[in-house]
Amino acid sequence: MAAAVDRAAVSARLEGLVDWERRKRASMRVSTDPARALLAALGEPQRGLRVVHVTGSKGKGSTSALVAAGLARAGLRVGRYASPHVERLNERVVIDGVEAGDELLYGSLARALDAREALIRERPEVDPTWFDVMTAAAFVCFREAGVEWVVAEVGLGGRLDSTNVLDGEVCVITNIELEHTAVLGDTHFAIATEKAGILKLGCTLVTGVPAGSEADRAIAARAAELGVAVRRPLSAPVEPDTVAERNRRVAAAVLDELGTRGVVGRAGERLSGGLLDPATALRAALPGRQERFRVGSVPVVLDGAHTPASVAAALADLARDPALRARPVVVLGLARDKDQAGILKHLAPEAEKLVSTSVGTELHRTAAEIAEAAAAVGVMAESATPPRAALELALEHARSRGAWVLVIGSLYLAGALRPDLRQAAT
Repeated sequence: MAAAVDRAAVSARLEGLVDWERRKRASMRVSTDPARALLAALGEPQRGLRVVHVTGSKGKGSTSALVAAGLARAGLRVGRYASPHVERLNERVVIDGVEAGDELLYGSLARALDAREALIRERPEVDPTWFDVMTAAAFVCFREAGVEWVVAEVGLGGRLDSTNVLDGEVCVITNIELEHTAVLGDTHFAIATEKAGILKLGCTLVTGVPAGSEADRAIAARAAELGVAVRRPLSAPVEPDTVAERNRRVAAAVLDELGTRGVVGRAGERLSGGLLDPATALRAALPGRQERFRVGSVPVVLDGAHTPASVAAALADLARDPALRARPVVVLGLARDKDQAGILKHLAPEAEKLVSTSVGTELHRTAAEIAEAAAAVGVMAESATPPRAALELALEHARSRGAWVLVIGSLYLAGALRPDLRQAAT
């Protein structure tokens, strides 16, 4: 790989591609064919990788990070592929717990972009997207770095996602919520069917989906069709019943299953969930997931929850913290495809005040729209843009009320405010 890479030039080429993470998805083209063609042109960099493949409506990023941290603690060389990123593209490609450096990442992206251009000259109809190129580049990074294991997080859905070129030895479905319904379907059964598309012959499924639920019926049918064994680590009560503990239980079950399959660490010991001690779990923490800051005297929590269930779970977790007993001033930004009414239903009884904002893309509701909806359900609301202005307003309100600030509703909002919070934090 070249010693020097023109990052700006590579970024410009990449950003010129269709990026469905930043477009309305109702007309989204979904197929693994372009990703497969691109990987073939790159010499199949994913071949030979041992894989844990993770999907689900929520928790897949944290679960992936925990599994990767456990593998790394066992002395195995591990790559993690994640999406979306909060601040830096490098967050998507992590090797042994460290984000890929610019030379490796942008050099791999340049190779993937070159291969894409050569491919479409011969087959114009293929046209790999932004995410296809990003996925292929990640696998090139992992090949260059000599990783043994990859923990790959699905971008959207499962069956037709670019990552579904992989054959996971263990596949994970964390949970199922009504999200991305324009692409995946508008029932739990339909969405679960799409996510169960990552299952392959010979794998084991680890899932947090409740047994007997509508979603589980779809998953169980696909598992039975393939003869896939199923582990359900959340079938017994979880204590403490927090988002973090549920994610840890699922990740621990993945490591237990790998150990059952004979996977051993560098010292020869079989893998197990015991690898996820508190220090290892802490190293797996991701930005924008109940992330804590303090700006002067005001505690600030940054969380990317953007469905009613995940917002409710975040509020329940934060209510356990004695330092957050007061009602929060909430900074809320939402994409248009999110359940605004459902989210506001959970925030309404908890918020001291709400400051609505927007990151300003066509995919996101305006600050005024959110404030109007909040006022309609009895929440005292103001609007402010850009997000930095909303944060400043929320901090001012929190200082005057002895409250704290909760930034929630979007990882894009988290990404917009995290640099300011890191700079201002004491």
